[in-house]
Amino acid sequence: MRLEISCQDRLGIAQDVLDILVTHNIDLRGIEIDEVGKIFLNFPNIKFEDFQHLMPKIRRIPGIEDVKTTLFMPGERERNQLFAIVQTLPDPVFSIDNRGKLLLCNDAVTSGLEMDENDLLLTEIGEYVKGFNFSRWLESKNPTPHSTKVKFIQQDFVADILPITVDDSDDKTVLAGAVVMLKSEVRLGQQITVFQQHDTGSFDKLITQSPTMQQTIDEAKRIADLDAPILIFGETGTGKEMLAKACHQSSRRADKPFLALNCGAIPDNVAETELFGYAAGTFNQTQAKVGLIEQAAGGTLLLDEIADMSTQLQAKLLRVLEDGEFRRIGDVNPVGVDVRFICTTCQDLGQLVEEGKFRKELYYRLNVLGLVVPSLRERRSDIVPLSEAFILQHSAKLGRRPAKLSKSCVDFLQHYPWPGNVRQLQNALFRALSLLDGNEITKEDIQLPSCTPSMTYVDENFEGTLDEEVKKFERDLLKKLYPSYPSTRQLAKKLGLSHTAIANKLREYGINKATVKL
Repeated sequence: MRLEISCQDRLGIAQDVLDILVTHNIDLRGIEIDEVGKIFLNFPNIKFEDFQHLMPKIRRIPGIEDVKTTLFMPGERERNQLFAIVQTLPDPVFSIDNRGKLLLCNDAVTSGLEMDENDLLLTEIGEYVKGFNFSRWLESKNPTPHSTKVKFIQQDFVADILPITVDDSDDKTVLAGAVVMLKSEVRLGQQITVFQQHDTGSFDKLITQSPTMQQTIDEAKRIADLDAPILIFGETGTGKEMLAKACHQSSRRADKPFLALNCGAIPDNVAETELFGYAAGTFNQTQAKVGLIEQAAGGTLLLDEIADMSTQLQAKLLRVLEDGEFRRIGDVNPVGVDVRFICTTCQDLGQLVEEGKFRKELYYRLNVLGLVVPSLRERRSDIVPLSEAFILQHSAKLGRRPAKLSKSCVDFLQHYPWPGNVRQLQNALFRALSLLDGNEITKEDIQLPSCTPSMTYVDENFEGTLDEEVKKFERDLLKKLYPSYPSTRQLAKKLGLSHTAIANKLREYGINKATVKL
């Protein structure tokens, strides 16, 4: 039961009210005194007969103007309002005491850590939020609001740390604790970017914390504005086309068309007409067709998966690169070419050249400025930031509130081998969000084919000797490492071998700057 007592400002009036409660053996749960002249009491429900005697006695106290029941205490309402706000926030929020121990946390914290709130209470916040010394800040002479970058469940956040103070009897304030609010760094960055500038589609869209991927982006930025062809190597799903678009958007051709042709998706005769077009009257067509090379005039033409292009079409493309002009099918008049070619491949073109499946002259024409996009397995530090970005993108498309990754989900994502790379990660998260009921993505929500993290290099039914397979593995390893360690001394140091031993192996396998893309 709760009472609201309106009264005059008289010394001792609250004590007179409490004395009446004592005479009725009422256990007081709480009392609040409002500055506007009100006393609020919270005590257990009492029998109606006792209540009939209690109310007149309180009303007869000098200075009491009115007594009535109320549904809630002011402090209860404020606490419940704040609690409701905190719980509905999608970002983690902690309340800590002046020693850094947890007093309160919201659902974003408990679901992310996969722990019950009761198990978190009175534990140190530093166990969960890394990268900031909360004890030192709390023990400082005058803690002030502070923002800093922290880690929570291995994910990057910006922490707003706000001190909580209360007034003491000497008109001074004492520190009672703090509220810590975590905001996703990826989401903040994207919001600021959207607010400040339009989407350029350039390198700013490429999310990375990995040194390997950052090196690739740095190289791409340096060659983006050159007019020579670019050849981008990388496994399926690594983002080769996205890197190609970024190169185009960062070049002087950015205001001109960016067109693409998937060389492996269409038959050879269709690919030829798509590239070169045809004159009127050809194929019984009354109108001429303008090919992609003409449509992309002044801009960039992306030839996706160039290794799948037939040798006949390779020869025609080579003539375009050599002569700077081409002819539409069925036409004798040459057309000048002002196009920057960017090609991608997930295959080893050098090996295909050795096998006679790709024209050597075309390979050297295209492989002027080469880039290697690392697999997701080689840039595991990017998995969580990429996941956060995809969750925001997918949530906007699905019209739902962005979900959080649980700790078990983060661990699973970081240890899965990702044979399909970034595209596989993006698709897996879209499926999870599409079927998700709550606001937390767990390991069980990510449906992926079973895949062992360890790589199998040799088929169990292989034909050949052990020495042959070892040499094959050794050659593949050296070819993979050579672009990052192009000198024999660097490569020898990386592999723990002598300079002479590495030089001999490179010579044996024909690995050098002419045969391997740097």
